[in-house]
Amino acid sequence: MILDDFLEPVIVGQEGELVVGGVGVFAGYLGRDDLTQKALVNIDGELFYRTGDLVQLNSDRLLYYIGRKDHQVKLHGQRIELSEIERCLLDASSHVSSCVVIKWGDDHLIAYVESDDISEEQLREYCRSRLPPFMVPSMFIVLKQLPLNANGKIDRKLLPTPNFPGLCSLNDSDQLSLTLLEERLLCIFAKAFHVESPDVNAPFGELGGTSLDAIVALTMIREQ
Repeated sequence: MILDDFLEPVIVGQEGELVVGGVGVFAGYLGRDDLTQKALVNIDGELFYRTGDLVQLNSDRLLYYIGRKDHQVKLHGQRIELSEIERCLLDASSHVSSCVVIKWGDDHLIAYVESDDISEEQLREYCRSRLPPFMVPSMFIVLKQLPLNANGKIDRKLLPTPNFPGLCSLNDSDQLSLTLLEERLLCIFAKAFHVESPDVNAPFGELGGTSLDAIVALTMIREQ
């Protein structure tokens, strides 16, 4: 069975999560009700296992695998498959040995890349040439080695916290050098980009700006 986000069956051609029922479905995790609620769903008195796989049924009744649900995020109304961005990063250079993309807060995608010979700008330009704008990460953090857990998988909890230039406060000399118009624009971009004090020297992409943010900022400028 294929279900949508509201646990309703999807129609032909619609993407949804594959759930499996039958005698092979287990009763739940012992002493872990939280995991049981995530893994199982009760439909008309029967337990179904949520595989986490996103699939699509075509008109010939054939299933097509789309990707993992836990690797898909929603950003500014757009559904994004993180693995697609990661594949793009791995194709950017033979010097990229590993990478992971995460959603940071409500407005940003952060790409962590393991490499010893590639720059953030090279990664950004490559992604811009192959991905739609809303899928290009706000920040690229290049590390010599990504942190791993005991199982040899990337440990997301140990990834360094991104330091957005847009979150850095202006020093006194910068503040004094701003004109009245620049101060008003700074206030507008702070609201539109959801940052406290945007760095006037930071590139648009590093501030986490999106096309939607740009429209919001432009609207606010016109209103004033």
